[in-house]
Amino acid sequence: MRLKQISYQPIEWLGDRVRLLDQTRLPGEEVYLEIADYREMAVAIKELKVRGAPAIGVAGAYGMALGALAIKTGTIQEFRDRLQEVSRTLRSTRPTAKNLFIALDRMDAAAASGKDVTRTKAALIDEAISIHAGEAEATESLSRLGADLIESGFTILTHCNTGPLATTGYGTALGVILYAHEQGKKVRVLADETRPLLQGARLTCWELQKAGIPVTLITDSMAGHFLSKGSVDCVIVGADRIAANGDTANKIGTYTVAVLAKENGVPFYVAAPTTTIDVSLASGDEIPIEERSPDEVTGFHGVRTAPQDCQAANPAFDVTPHTYITAIITERGIIREPYQEGIGGVL
Repeated sequence: MRLKQISYQPIEWLGDRVRLLDQTRLPGEEVYLEIADYREMAVAIKELKVRGAPAIGVAGAYGMALGALAIKTGTIQEFRDRLQEVSRTLRSTRPTAKNLFIALDRMDAAAASGKDVTRTKAALIDEAISIHAGEAEATESLSRLGADLIESGFTILTHCNTGPLATTGYGTALGVILYAHEQGKKVRVLADETRPLLQGARLTCWELQKAGIPVTLITDSMAGHFLSKGSVDCVIVGADRIAANGDTANKIGTYTVAVLAKENGVPFYVAAPTTTIDVSLASGDEIPIEERSPDEVTGFHGVRTAPQDCQAANPAFDVTPHTYITAIITERGIIREPYQEGIGGVL
């Protein structure tokens, strides 16, 4: 089974440039950018024009391909030296999503194995396309597996955005929901707005409406109310990095939802491809957490909502300890406690 043809394509390789759906303009406008320079891609990643861990990895790979195409030299060593700057620039964009670094490691390896400049450029393009296809296939597989956890009639709470926009494929948490819907299961969604940038309100609701799935938008602070009233059958979220012990970094506010879900006896699932897992980190304490501009908290879309000179904190992610997670859904299987053993089994 495959998801019905969607009317939007988040990322598309056009041979010498990348067509990118600007997520900062949604839901008001569907605006596509054409990016031909790796520095433009780096800015697009930093400014969240493309976002979501798998999509960031794909964008980073295509950014490397663009950087490679622009290098004018016939010497393979000079080509590799100059390409390292491209890699460093893209690596500096967002520190938390593991997919970005796995994708760039693969691109670096492809460059290192090249014999001449022309063939290495072609190999880098092929590798980026392969990374894109791999992420798309992984999200379809994990969505199919995760849909087995969903029963008809379920109301599902989700946080942030984890659909095709965030993955360039089927989706992770939202992919599970989309797949269950495609199976004919009657599901409805409670979508946290996801402060401060409202990815749930702007993007998740937009994608669910396009898919014809009933969705009710709630503020982040309403999650506990609906969980305590028995209005939620399960929670499904995505992930940006998963440590070896199963601790999971996801959009800020996820930890709060996980604690509330456990307190109220509601299953809390994490859906993510194996490219999100980082076994080099023993626990979530070691996951780097991106700190973004306070301006994202003190205002929105250029309109200030806080007093002038008001200080604000803006960590983009928090870490949910594995003890709050019912299961981790990957393309290679559903993992339950003990997570250290289960994660080792899917890698």
